Amino acid sequence: MTSSQSGSEQQKAAVQLDSGMSKTLHNGLEILELLTQHPYGLTITEIAEGIGVHRTVAHRLVRTLEAHRVCRRGDNKRILLGSGLVTLAEPVEQDLRKLARPILEELADAVEATAHLVVREGEDEVRALMVIAPRSARAHVAFHPGQVDPINRGSAGLAMLAAMAPREDERPEVARARERGFAVTSGEVTQSVTGISAVVPNRRPDSLVSIGVSVFDSTGEQALGEAVMSAARRLGPLLLR
Repeated sequence: MTSSQSGSEQQKAAVQLDSGMSKTLHNGLEILELLTQHPYGLTITEIAEGIGVHRTVAHRLVRTLEAHRVCRRGDNKRILLGSGLVTLAEPVEQDLRKLARPILEELADAVEATAHLVVREGEDEVRALMVIAPRSARAHVAFHPGQVDPINRGSAGLAMLAAMAPREDERPEVARARERGFAVTSGEVTQSVTGISAVVPNRRPDSLVSIGVSVFDSTGEQALGEAVMSAARRLGPLLLR
């Protein structure tokens, strides 16, 4: 059994269709959940098999989702998630930024380093959602929100991988992050810059969020790690409200 098949089965087990629910809507949402696990897309036949419906039904569902721009057809005719999901997610990300901002500002000023909030973007990437510069530091790392990086490079992505089940091929830094509670990398995203990140607790694997700092001087690595872990723990309960 592949990991993607296992995730799909877990999603189905989590939502049991009953007489008070819309089967059509349920199937449409299952398609979107299935596509989140396949960043390179699926054929109509694969979608039909994945959610357990006839190919004709899957085709009609996909056509409807395409009309709402929440999925699209790639050049190879495979079905991918669409840009309409960004519009739907924007209010959620606005709330996340609003809740995280005071915590990031306090962290950045406390350690005199640039603080960042990073979210998981699909299966293999992470995206910087918010970047906060310290107000009193003489020098600090500068980069813009929106930056996308591979999940297996940089402290934010490694912290997220450490929050998931161990893999045979994972980097030693991921296992180390799992032990310490925070991940550390140097020069992987930006040359001469060290990143230190910790995940926000109690998040699903597909919606992981990390808080971290980027520094030129990693002296006091343990203290910085404890600071980002403390900030992540403070944000966690706010996202459950």
